[in-house]
Amino acid sequence: MTTQRIADVIEKHFQASSLTIAIQDGPEAGQTVKHVHVHVLPRKAGDFDKNDSIYDELQKHDRENEDVPSKWRSEEEMAKEATQLHGLFN
Repeated sequence: MTTQRIADVIEKHFQASSLTIAIQDGPEAGQTVKHVHVHVLPRKAGDFDKNDSIYDELQKHDRENEDVPSKWRSEEEMAKEATQLHGLFN
């Protein structure tokens, strides 16, 4: 129920027409962070040539940015986004 609630807000906030919701449980499934979490990704028509390319991009992003702190979003950026999104749930 939590994922559905968040998904509804994310879809509207990012003006998406669809969502990709994924849980990658275990390294063979592409899990790179060793805790349970749900990916809620807003999607729009034509955002990828092939819809399933999103999974390749997720893995590529994780590999490229995992050990490069300069490519991580700052605490301030994440806090700002969290505050904006938090306001959508009141």
